[in-house]
Amino acid sequence: MNGIQIAGTGMYAPPQVVTNDDFSKFLDTSDEWISSRTGIRQRHISSGEPTWYMGVEAARQAVENAGLQPQDLDVILCTSVTSEYVTPSMSCVVQAKLGAFGAFCMDVNAACSGFVFALDLASRYLLDAAIQNVLIVSAESLSSITDYDDRSTCVLFGDGAGACVVRRGEGVFASHLVSDGRGGGLLFARNPAPSHRFRDAQTPGLYDDGFAETHGRYLYMNGREVYKFAIQAMPEAVQGACEKAGVTVSQLDWIVPHQANQRIVDTAASRLGVSADRMYGNLARFGNTSSASIPLCLYEMDHKGVLKPGNLVCLVGFGGGLTAGAAVFEW
Repeated sequence: MNGIQIAGTGMYAPPQVVTNDDFSKFLDTSDEWISSRTGIRQRHISSGEPTWYMGVEAARQAVENAGLQPQDLDVILCTSVTSEYVTPSMSCVVQAKLGAFGAFCMDVNAACSGFVFALDLASRYLLDAAIQNVLIVSAESLSSITDYDDRSTCVLFGDGAGACVVRRGEGVFASHLVSDGRGGGLLFARNPAPSHRFRDAQTPGLYDDGFAETHGRYLYMNGREVYKFAIQAMPEAVQGACEKAGVTVSQLDWIVPHQANQRIVDTAASRLGVSADRMYGNLARFGNTSSASIPLCLYEMDHKGVLKPGNLVCLVGFGGGLTAGAAVFEW
């Protein structure tokens, strides 16, 4: 498969910052308890900015940083689990706000693995000579599905958006994607249950364990089981992508993991045999922003000059579905 180039990156983080101490004002918790178990010290939370707005702002930066005009875009792919609309797609909203009317648009929902799945799609579209520029936008408002009375989950999540413009490039590109729907009930959030004159409102949901009925559409996570999945799936995805790319894990300059929990990242690094300084992270400042976490990291790495031309980079995510995926490419 042909290589890719990340031509421009962008991000948006809501100005409102919520620290661990803020949670201790209404929950039986503390900064020490949260940070020692998760690595998180603060997160950005929307005070009203819609998911699509955050995505648009990140997209504007990415297009500008790629030296393009919106009309230069051929494809727009958006990833999210918290879009405000069932239809239109968030990608169509982004297209309209940017004025990128030459692009066709599609949303992808692979939860926290979404950016990696979208990057794989972008690489395949770029095999078509007629497509030159693909915009990927990952935007999440996890605060909209978070139960702030559940201290085991609410301290984990933040809001934000990251975006990248992807072109054809030199060097390798390979991905390894995994889905296992048998674990869907380990991490899920329901849409509001339908209720109308032709439907029995009491019809049980697919994951009818009592949680959805008492907590509505808030996010549910079986933390122990998701942890077990993540520490196995992340190393396997990285190794799978490296094998397809014809490189070894030791040759990677950077691994950019989904920012979920520092213990998961550290365990994955240990199983891969890589040092912590090769695993980029901003978890302490952003928390878990689902599919937005990897492109937020890429923006920081890009604009801090961390990434150098020719660096071999592996992106790896895991999340609800269950899903996992890794992609290896040259910067």
